[in-house]
Amino acid sequence: MIIDNMHDRRIEDYRDIAFDDINKIHKLAESLKGYKITHVNSTSFGGGVAEILYALVPLMNSIGLKTSWEVIEAPQEFFTVTKKLHNSLQGADISISDKEKELYLNVNKHNALKVLRLEGDVIFVHDPQPLGIKYFLSNNKKWIWRCHIDLSKPYEPTWKFISNLLKGYNVSVYHMKEFVHPEVPTPKVYVIPPSIDPLSEKNREMKWSEIEKIVKRYDINVEKPIITMVARFDPWKDPLGAIDIYRRVKIKIPEVQLLMVSSMAHDDPEGWIYFEKTIRHAGEDHDIYFLTNLIGVGAREVNAFQRVTTVILQPSIREGFGLTVSEGMWKKKPVVARPSGGIKLQVIDGVTGYFFENIEEAANKIIYLIKHPEVREKIGLNAHEHIKKNFIVTSHLLKYLEMLNDMMRRE
Repeated sequence: MIIDNMHDRRIEDYRDIAFDDINKIHKLAESLKGYKITHVNSTSFGGGVAEILYALVPLMNSIGLKTSWEVIEAPQEFFTVTKKLHNSLQGADISISDKEKELYLNVNKHNALKVLRLEGDVIFVHDPQPLGIKYFLSNNKKWIWRCHIDLSKPYEPTWKFISNLLKGYNVSVYHMKEFVHPEVPTPKVYVIPPSIDPLSEKNREMKWSEIEKIVKRYDINVEKPIITMVARFDPWKDPLGAIDIYRRVKIKIPEVQLLMVSSMAHDDPEGWIYFEKTIRHAGEDHDIYFLTNLIGVGAREVNAFQRVTTVILQPSIREGFGLTVSEGMWKKKPVVARPSGGIKLQVIDGVTGYFFENIEEAANKIIYLIKHPEVREKIGLNAHEHIKKNFIVTSHLLKYLEMLNDMMRRE
């Protein structure tokens, strides 16, 4: 399935935000004009990959790269298997049965031969779900696997299965060098962090009247302190731990509120189970708000929630990158987070936010930030500048162009 309902944003729209990047992007794009690029992933909605592609694809087109985006077609049981793959690759001791592997390969074969329009000279395949499509194709295209998860310590039998499929790829790309498996089979490896789009509906500037209208609709009291966690309902994100931290804060600051903000993506069936588990853990506490697309929460609403929040909380146990951290920091909010995965690239402890190792430490740091608005403001400003310099879509595009030019030179 091809995705073609994207905005017509152009690279020049970002000149006021990233002047230096824009000039470098135009220069690097000259030698790539006319190249066809195809991105492939598992969903057009929900999660960081889809959000990145909604920004990157039109920008790549605007600089002369003919870029398209394809989404695989698959039954629900396929995504149950790929969720197990995802968890297993991040270190969980979960075995994938032969029958499950057969289903995974059959769906990838069907997509490779009958569904996807792989017309690009370069094919970007995102994450494990569509990784297997290359196995069923023989051509002279350049294949890039864009891995958005931590592969440093996978469950070994699952890694063996995945690495065999990865052998046909020319390049693999990771968020951090620490995520790269020491036995990755691709001839070339690149490290490129992901990004947010500062002009998207989720990150654009908002007038207070618009923000106030949205938060009132959900009965959120902006006069009281707000802790916000934006993440899928997933054990790696630790939403139960977020509630425990909030409860510890509530002992000292009884009026505090907790916003649990998420989108329920169709490629994450486990999310529905963990959603119910989290609701049960919250009990009858009316100061905990579950704000999802099931009740009309979209990008605009997430933007508003992050802008009224006092402290962003991200207790992820394992994390690929954590773009929701970038989003909160872009809105000049301090983040209290576990030092996991790509969060370590974003949060500079004591400068753009705080790290914690346990629930008590997290609660104490949140309490400190709530009670010290001048510290909160300073850290928020530092956070915004850090994201602006390193993790917006123009930086991401620039690094992709550098990689593609490097691949051309090697060829």
